[in-house]
Amino acid sequence: MALLVLALAAPLALAQSTGTTANGGSAELGVALQTQQQLAAPGPALNPSSSSSQNGMDPSFRGSLVRGRANAEVLPLSIDEAIHMGLQNNLGLILQNSSQRQAGGERLESLQSLLPTVTAGASITVEQIDLAAFGLKFPGINPIIGPFQVEDFRAYLNQNVVNLYSLQTYLASKHNFQAAQLTAQDARDLVVLTVGNAYLLCIADQTRIEAVEAELASSKLSFDQASDAHEAGTSPRLDVLRAQVDYQGEQQSLISANNELAEDKIALARAIGLPLDQRFKLTDGVPFQALDTPDPEAAFQAALKQRKDLAAAEERVKAAEADRKAASDDQLPTVNVNGNFGDLGQTMAHSHGTYTAEASISAPILQIAKVHGEEETASAELDQARARLSDQTQQVNADVRDAILDIHTAAKLVEATRSNVDLAREALAEAQERFKAGVDSSLTVSQALATDRQAEDQYISALYQHNLAKLSLARALGVASTNYQDYLGGK
Repeated sequence: MALLVLALAAPLALAQSTGTTANGGSAELGVALQTQQQLAAPGPALNPSSSSSQNGMDPSFRGSLVRGRANAEVLPLSIDEAIHMGLQNNLGLILQNSSQRQAGGERLESLQSLLPTVTAGASITVEQIDLAAFGLKFPGINPIIGPFQVEDFRAYLNQNVVNLYSLQTYLASKHNFQAAQLTAQDARDLVVLTVGNAYLLCIADQTRIEAVEAELASSKLSFDQASDAHEAGTSPRLDVLRAQVDYQGEQQSLISANNELAEDKIALARAIGLPLDQRFKLTDGVPFQALDTPDPEAAFQAALKQRKDLAAAEERVKAAEADRKAASDDQLPTVNVNGNFGDLGQTMAHSHGTYTAEASISAPILQIAKVHGEEETASAELDQARARLSDQTQQVNADVRDAILDIHTAAKLVEATRSNVDLAREALAEAQERFKAGVDSSLTVSQALATDRQAEDQYISALYQHNLAKLSLARALGVASTNYQDYLGGK
C-alpha cells in the first residue's frame, strides 16, 4: 500500500517541483507538465493541445508549414524522423530564421551610413528666356534669348568622414544581428523539445491503450465469473452489476484513450509539418533507460558556454550599450565630404569636365532636451537588458538543477511503480481466484481492478516523465538539437 501511495504522490510532486518558471527552458514545458499531472490521474487524460494551461510556450512552435499532400499509405515515423521534419518545417524555427534575415537587413542599412554614397545623374535642359518679363529692355537687342540647351552628365559622392553616432548605431545593429543568429540556433533546441515531447506523449497514449485493453480483458473475465456464479445461485445480482459497471468503465476508458492518441497525433503532425489527414504510426518505443546525470554545478557551467539564448542575451546587452553610446555621441560634431564630377556643355561634342569638392563640419548647438531624452531612454533599455541577462542566467541554473532532480525522482518513481504494477496484477489475479472459489465478494475484485488501473497509469506516467526530464536536461544544457539521442537512449 505504501508503494501505491508513493506512486500516486510522486508525479504531482515532480510536476510541482518544475512548475515555477520564468522566461526560460522550464517555462516552455508548461504543456508537458500539465500532461504529466493528467497522466498521473486515474482515468483518461485530457488533451494538452486543448488545455488552457499552455503558459510559457511560444504558440508558433506548435505549428508548422505543411509541405506535400497526404497519401493513402500509413507512414512509419520514428522520433528521429519526427525531429528532422520539425527542424525543417516547424513554424517557430522558420519565424526565427526570418527574424535573423530581418536583423541582417537592418545591419546593412546601418552600415551604409558609414560607407561612401555615390549617385549618378544626367540632364538635358532646353531653355528660352524673355528678358522683358524680368523688366530688362535694351535698345536694339532682342529680348528673346534662345532657345539653347545644356547637357550635364555627373556623378555625386557623399561620405561621412567623422560620425560617431552612425558608428555606434551600426555596432548596435551588428550585435542585434548576432543575437538574432543565436536565437535562431536556440530555436532548434526548442523544436527538438516540442517535437520530442509530442512524440513521447503519443507513445504514452499507445502504452496506455495497451494497458486499458489488458484491463478490459480482466474486467470481462470478472464479469463472466460473476454472471456464472449468479446463474449457479452462489452469487447475488449485486456482484454481476458491480462487475458489469467495471467492464463498461474499461470500455469507456478505451474509447477515451484512443481519442486521446488521435488528438495527440494531430498535435505531433502540426509540429512537424505533416498533413493532418496523413495516417502514420510510431515506430519507436521508449523503454526505461537510466542516465548518469552530471554534477549540477558542473552542468550549469557547461550550460553557460552552450546555451545560445544566453549568448543572444549578452549580445543584446552589447547592443544596448552601443545605443547608449550613440545617444551620447549624437551631440558631437560630424564631418562630411561631398563632391561631384561630370561633363557639362551644349552637346556631348561641345562639353568640358567640371567638378565640385566640398568638406563641411556641423555640430548641434541647442538640442539639450533631445540628447538628454535619448540618453535616458537608452540607459533604461540597457538596465533592462542587463536585468534580463542576469535573470536568464539564473533561470538556466534552475532549469539544469530542476531537470537533474526530475530525472532522479522519475527514475525512482519508475522503479516504484513498476514494482507496484506487478503487485497490483498479482492482487487482481488472487482476488479473481478467491471470488471464483466463492470465498470473497466481487467488491474485492472491483477494488483490485481499480488498483491495477491506477498502478498502470502511474507507471506509464513515470516512464513519460523520466524521458521528458532527460530531454529537458539536454535542452537545459543547450545540446538538445545535437545530442538528444544520448539523453533519450536506445539509439
